[in-house]
Amino acid sequence: MALSVRSWVANEGGKHLVLVLWLGANTLLFMRTFLLYYCGQQYHYLHQMLGVTSRKARRLLDKSKTFHVACGVAICVFSVVHVSAHLVNMVNFSVRYSEDFPSLNVARYRGEDPRLFILTTVPGITGILLVLILFLMFTASSYCIRVSNYEIFWYTHNLFIVFYIILIVHVVGGALKYQTNLEAHPPGCLRANQTKLEESGQAEGDGWSCREEARFQPNSPETWLWVSGPLCLYCAERLYRYIRSNSPVTIVAVVRHPCDVIELRMLKKDFKAYPGQYIVLNCPSVSSFENHPFTLTACPTEKKETLGIHLRVVGDWTERFTELLLPDPGAESEILPMVQQRRYPKLYVDGPFGSSSQEVFNYEVSLCVAGGIGVTPFACVLHALLDGWRHFRLRRLYFVWVCRELQSFYWFAELLCALHHKLWQENRPDYLNLQLFVSQTDGLQNISEERYRPLSSRLMIGRPRWKLLFEEIGRTNKHKRVGVFCCGPKGISRTLHRLCNSDRYSGTTFEFNKESFS
Repeated sequence: MALSVRSWVANEGGKHLVLVLWLGANTLLFMRTFLLYYCGQQYHYLHQMLGVTSRKARRLLDKSKTFHVACGVAICVFSVVHVSAHLVNMVNFSVRYSEDFPSLNVARYRGEDPRLFILTTVPGITGILLVLILFLMFTASSYCIRVSNYEIFWYTHNLFIVFYIILIVHVVGGALKYQTNLEAHPPGCLRANQTKLEESGQAEGDGWSCREEARFQPNSPETWLWVSGPLCLYCAERLYRYIRSNSPVTIVAVVRHPCDVIELRMLKKDFKAYPGQYIVLNCPSVSSFENHPFTLTACPTEKKETLGIHLRVVGDWTERFTELLLPDPGAESEILPMVQQRRYPKLYVDGPFGSSSQEVFNYEVSLCVAGGIGVTPFACVLHALLDGWRHFRLRRLYFVWVCRELQSFYWFAELLCALHHKLWQENRPDYLNLQLFVSQTDGLQNISEERYRPLSSRLMIGRPRWKLLFEEIGRTNKHKRVGVFCCGPKGISRTLHRLCNSDRYSGTTFEFNKESFS
């Protein structure tokens, strides 16, 4: 029976309208109270003491990528099971063709080639497309492809939209059917097969008779029930992010650093961020659809409104982006007056987004380990210490930075030296335990410039002895929780993760947090 919209509004509209208004009013009141508590200056100290969410809950949310990967693997595994089962079904439809119930068959006759009706039916064609898309998404998500050609990963991963659309169509063909007239034709009733009745010695009235032939129909499609909710949430989030990032930013300065690293300083109205967060960049001149995450290395403050990132020129997108920023390959930097900003490409910034590195300040003792360009999440933390941030729990910071080339340390050499001088002037030299390691010794020279002299005594050759470092931190901070933060190669991450799970550090608990975007 068709549902009349006018009748539904007349009979049900009133109560549903009241319910929506009630829920909306409660939601607005909750958001008003929450924002007052979260942003109100009068609740500053209370907020610092109580926080918003527990540290354990936030660390659990940081594992969302791991959960995403687990879901992807589960989908692939059960898709193999699903496809294998249907291939067996296709063979059985052909071999066990039922002449008693022709409408129940997918095959048109006994012995029909299963490949024929796989390639000529809606479930078969859409099933092949789904397997192909899933295969492309799975293979392109491998680490080697993400690192060597991120664009392939990005474009194939966004095929999930096409995947969901085809998935909804996939069930329309109705290959598997169920019986609709069980009362008139109980299962086992073989009215149409008199041979079996005669062989069993029964007449039509001996319990095998039925009033009509069996009727079958496919199940009503229900995939949309499972897919529509997440898709609506995804579309709402994308719309929100589009509105938030719709206004382009102003590029203030571009600086070329050693080892193919570019520093980008930008200005965006009403942009607020915290150390450890990251943003997503979109440059239509490079690609209208690609969005790439970059950790903030400088956050806006009351004294300085600009935000900054450091990006390493690796891959097609960063190469094209750098060519637009610095057309002259020999240019070291470019800081232009506001009237000349039209020389830069249009750039959109979405964010900021939270990451595990935000938790550095929520421990009394934190260990930050960076490998190469993985130093970017912690650069913003160091900037915050230099700018005199207050009201955080951090009382001691161990900072270990491992690079292959000595020149890489010049990315943030001035920042490290400025923070060193500040802590000495405040009589807190032990607040920051800085250790720099360079692994490539070919043609190695010390940091010779006088202004970087404080870094020379912190520079060591080779790789850190992680076990000894953990034992030292454990002895110095007995019965405390130490936050361990890592952004670097997988080898370092695995080693730190394993050491954090060890129980040999004088009762000290090490909580592992990993920064990862790829």
